[in-house]
Amino acid sequence: MPLFQYSGRDNSGSLVSGSLDAASAEEVAALLSGENVTPIEIKEASRVAKVSPRSGKYKPGLDENSSVIDRINYFLGANKVQVDDLIMFARQMHSLTKAGLPLDRAIRGLEMSLTNKAFKAILSDVVTGLENGQTLATSLGKYPAVFSNLFLSLVHVGENTGRLDLAFREVGKYLELEKNTTKQVKSATRYPLFVIVAIAVALAVVTVFVIPVFEDAFERLGADLPWQTVLLMDASNFVRTYWPIILLVLFSSFFGFLSWKNTESGRYQWDRRKLSFPLAGIIFERVALGRFSRTFGMVLSAGVPVVQGLTVVAGAVGNAFISSNIHKMREGVERGESLHRTAKSSAMFSPLVLQMIAVGEETGTVDELLSEVADFYDAEVEYDLKRLGDAIEPILIAFIAGLVLILALGVFLPIWDLSTAANG
Repeated sequence: MPLFQYSGRDNSGSLVSGSLDAASAEEVAALLSGENVTPIEIKEASRVAKVSPRSGKYKPGLDENSSVIDRINYFLGANKVQVDDLIMFARQMHSLTKAGLPLDRAIRGLEMSLTNKAFKAILSDVVTGLENGQTLATSLGKYPAVFSNLFLSLVHVGENTGRLDLAFREVGKYLELEKNTTKQVKSATRYPLFVIVAIAVALAVVTVFVIPVFEDAFERLGADLPWQTVLLMDASNFVRTYWPIILLVLFSSFFGFLSWKNTESGRYQWDRRKLSFPLAGIIFERVALGRFSRTFGMVLSAGVPVVQGLTVVAGAVGNAFISSNIHKMREGVERGESLHRTAKSSAMFSPLVLQMIAVGEETGTVDELLSEVADFYDAEVEYDLKRLGDAIEPILIAFIAGLVLILALGVFLPIWDLSTAANG
């Protein structure tokens, strides 16, 4: 029997919901009527997205009636909630709440216009939570993998202050800026990664297929080989003989690194070491500090207290090491220290930024000046990314030239020696 999800109201008018196994929707309606429940909505569970609030995972359910496209989307995760979905949701909610539309009607209308099954299921559950008396922040908070702490905090403040439209406007701005920053970083790293992958593939082809052909020819001729050729032949033989062990070591190292990085101490150590990487470390640092400045200014302008704001921002910077320093700043503020003093003791900010924070505290415009600090960091990140591309290109060219030289010497020196001996 198929599984049906239902929602309805009992004799007291309270909203009830659940699921029942039945042959049809009419049978579910009859069963509910027998329990003195007036059905409002009945839909087959296999036709809606299965969403786990605790884990935040979301993929459309599959059954024997699912199409091939649905099954492909399931395995590829095509229904994952993307940042573009959240940006459109925030912008539309800003417009609808500004117009005074009730939250349940606004979200229900957005749900009907969505094509993403997972997001539709989430919004449907959010509306159910609102109808059950939950706040919007609480209903959204059941999906931490979709809605970040910053998103939820701004919505919570917007609900408490009656300015939910402004909260959604700020959320939309923040998500748009994060999207642009991510695009810039990906754009700067796409070319180096492509070149590195191409070099790795070329080396694998030469080592496995090309060098053995030359090795057979050299052995038949019985010539004395230079050390460059011997080195290439030994490396090729080693790879062809022990390739299963090499692949096992590589995969084990990769997954071991991911497992270590997912632990609390591993994430902290990795994020700390990233900041000291040559060329890229300063970019990681400025991206995180730019997020801190913009996010902290945003939550302060929304009316969030400084201590609570630092807690929210610590989870939004995307770097565990910098996040721990922000927590230390919060502890300093809780002890009664000024924001400028705690920021200075963290040793994360430049003198210019510290001066702007000090002026902001004196004039009561910390949020505005933090926004300017964020613009400063964004400009620096854009410049650093361009400089990173300019610095990586000659390094890659030199690396490729070195590989070509080694291969040329190893392959062509014996041929040149043989031709010289034959002509002599």
